Amino acid sequence: MLSLGPLAFAAPWLLLGLAALPVLWWLLRVTPPAPRRIVFPAMRLLRGLVNPEETPAKTPLWLILLRLALAICVILALAQPLLNPRSPLTGGDKLVIAIDDGWASARHWDEMRAALDELLARAQRDGDDVVLLETAPVPGPGAAPALSIERPEDAHAEAAALQPRPWPVDRDAALARLNGLNPSGIAQIVWLSDGIDHGDAAGFAAGLEKYGPLRVRGESGNALPHLLAPGNPDDQDLTATVTRADPALPETMTLRVLGADGRYLAQSDVTIAAGETSALARFVMPAGLRNEASSIVIANEASAGAVLLLDERWKRRPVGILAPGAESQPLLSGAYYLDKALSPFSEVRQGDVASLLQGGISVLALPDGPPLNDADKTSVTAFLEQGGTVLRFAGPLLAAQEDDGLLPVTLRSGGRSLGGALSWEQPLHLAPFSPDSPFAGIEIPDDVTVSRQVLAEPTPDLAAKIWARLSDGTPLVTAQQRGKGWLVLIHTTSDPEWSNLALSGLMVEMLRRVVALSQGISGATDKPLPPVQVLDGFGQLQDADAGAEIVPAGEFSRTLASPHHPPGFYGDADSRRALNLAPAVKEFSPLPELPGAERQSYAQRAAEMDFRPPLLALAFVLFLIDLAAGFALRGILPRPTSWKPDTWKRGAALLLLALPLWSIHPARAASAPEADNFAIQAASEFHLAYVLTGIPAIDTESRQGLAGLSLVLNQRTAVEAAEPMGVDVEKDELIFFPLLYWPVVAGERAPSAAAAAKLQRYLATGGTILFDTRDASLGTPMAEAQAQDQLKRLTSGIAMPPLIPLPPDHVLTKSFYLMQEFPGRWTGGTLWVDPAADQVNDGVASVIVGGNEWAGAWAVDEQSRPVYAAVPGGEGQREMAYRFGVNLVMYALTGNYKNDQVHVPAILERLGQ
Repeated sequence: MLSLGPLAFAAPWLLLGLAALPVLWWLLRVTPPAPRRIVFPAMRLLRGLVNPEETPAKTPLWLILLRLALAICVILALAQPLLNPRSPLTGGDKLVIAIDDGWASARHWDEMRAALDELLARAQRDGDDVVLLETAPVPGPGAAPALSIERPEDAHAEAAALQPRPWPVDRDAALARLNGLNPSGIAQIVWLSDGIDHGDAAGFAAGLEKYGPLRVRGESGNALPHLLAPGNPDDQDLTATVTRADPALPETMTLRVLGADGRYLAQSDVTIAAGETSALARFVMPAGLRNEASSIVIANEASAGAVLLLDERWKRRPVGILAPGAESQPLLSGAYYLDKALSPFSEVRQGDVASLLQGGISVLALPDGPPLNDADKTSVTAFLEQGGTVLRFAGPLLAAQEDDGLLPVTLRSGGRSLGGALSWEQPLHLAPFSPDSPFAGIEIPDDVTVSRQVLAEPTPDLAAKIWARLSDGTPLVTAQQRGKGWLVLIHTTSDPEWSNLALSGLMVEMLRRVVALSQGISGATDKPLPPVQVLDGFGQLQDADAGAEIVPAGEFSRTLASPHHPPGFYGDADSRRALNLAPAVKEFSPLPELPGAERQSYAQRAAEMDFRPPLLALAFVLFLIDLAAGFALRGILPRPTSWKPDTWKRGAALLLLALPLWSIHPARAASAPEADNFAIQAASEFHLAYVLTGIPAIDTESRQGLAGLSLVLNQRTAVEAAEPMGVDVEKDELIFFPLLYWPVVAGERAPSAAAAAKLQRYLATGGTILFDTRDASLGTPMAEAQAQDQLKRLTSGIAMPPLIPLPPDHVLTKSFYLMQEFPGRWTGGTLWVDPAADQVNDGVASVIVGGNEWAGAWAVDEQSRPVYAAVPGGEGQREMAYRFGVNLVMYALTGNYKNDQVHVPAILERLGQ
């Protein structure tokens, strides 16, 4: 390499070509004269004609200079001039590149990738081998593959697939992998760091320096990534803690609250003062708007650490307290004490039953009071059946009432008095809460006692209904599930008349758990929680793949974000728990001083620039100019000044004639061969087909899903299915495919009138379309309505037949496997079919509609491994999804064949056989 300050030539020997410029000058000076056309005159004019001596014409100076410039550009381009070249490695023939690819690298990922590409380009130019060392653990249960020494070309392909991962790095494990390789002959080690010390930076740098000189690249100061941690879910306002690594300078950033659909719900600016590493962001929001919040993000920072996911724990559920009318002593009433206990973590409303239920509440609290009238009883019962929680308190009035049907247990008449003049028993303390109680884990103060209560009649199921007991074993809190809701009774008063529980913090904690029960959280950790959606390294939610594992029952509160459990939402449509990254980050500080290592930021040095592309482009332009000039000087191209009007007319006419020819050749004419190739491919083998939506992620899932189903068909049946094909309903012919898989997603363009007519012909001539609305994962009436609206929009130009739920004896339930449920990636959705008559299309329905996202369950990668998790049934559910796919294909291919087999015994009997 020849260096001239910031400019260098990677192949300097090619500059010797400049010595040939004088020879080129001499050769280019002379050019043959242009031929001239002479009209032959009459013979008499030839008399006395003198033949002048012809001399060669000389090439114009400007043309010579143009051609010399062309030659110079080519010679310089071949010599590969570089601006700010990287110095070649010395002392070895290997380059080790350690790259932090954890969550903290996402903020400067583009700069890190650019630096990685420069290093690999330098290694390729210098012929050095490369060791690429990633510091983040690989996803999935398997261990990271062993390191290897690669050619720069192979390392380029591996680097192209790198993406930041949504969990912390493990530099100690990465160093152990390098020690396992134990490479020799290392000229330099470059550490492309995320700038964060996770507690292992000094040891990692020292371990790298054992193999060669170390250069560290990384940002510092306020350019480092930030981390969002959850605030207290029970705060009056929605809060989040933002943490930074370097406290040197003050910093202001913007945080935004987003809904599940990505809408901005609120925004807050938070300032971290100099010397501080964290600050609390507060969002003052109405309860209704807060309940729509799905995440909090740091504006203009894309990383998993800059996203805080919110679940039901952060939502404020309205609680209604029954207050029938004016009281003589409102500050001593049970409603007053309930209001004070519930206000710190809930929106509290007071009123009568009708107004409270009409306004929309999650919990209805009923202090001791007169009996409810029949209308109120009916309303409260309906509220329970629909999923509401009713919380009742005992008292003198309840003890004197008969059972009104709104009690979880049967009560004895009267009440039990402790510590009174007629009782030798002293007020009782509470017994510790059992592990299966919603109050489990709450510490019970020693001074809380109960002096009076109502007693439950002993019944066989009483023990299952007890949530809290007194020290003598009598029930203090009982509950029963009614419909989708809970009916809870506290066997003492909500004021201090029968117990000092109302004056303690224990009452607040118990009410907090009851309110949480109305949100579907209480049972969320009592069962395994499968991953639903997970964050990628840039903080974007995506469907969970097969590498994300199920959180075991009861382990969620102790689970940290990791390759096995990426941050995201876990559970099901009814109760989702948010697993955030922040608890998994143990240390968060800037990189320390690393003695012996050269430090450099990503923006500190100008990028290496290769001048070959612009020089070659300039040489090509000069060549075109030279070509045109040579044609003009030889008379092949007439000069524009000599063109006459009729010349312009003839040129315009030729141009107009050429336009139709250009329109069909070669670009337009290519459409016909393209259609022919599609038809040949579709007709030569059997293919499963899917409709292209124009959304890359959905189309990829469809292709992977049908590829997995084709693999199962080839293994288990006589069907020989080739690779699946994507179909554009606007231009592709559909008649080749007996079955089309059509995912229905938001943002998908509706077919044009011509495409709708083509689809109508396809259905009328025996084709079957499986419309997958993919809404079973949400499981809400709103999601179903949106999916139905989207399906109606896509099929607005098609005469859709009336659909019915799949009958239990339908051929689809027995075309290959016997089955009555048809799960996909999700389960629970209804399968709708066109009730086709047996004499039409052999009884095969033309339209099948469901929402279980079957392609997600069938999808496999290049190694035939499942791509997405099947929720909630796991691999057993995936097997049933494959069986449904096999039944579907066999149904589309064989029609009502299986129905005919059912009648074989009767036919044989009638034939006398």
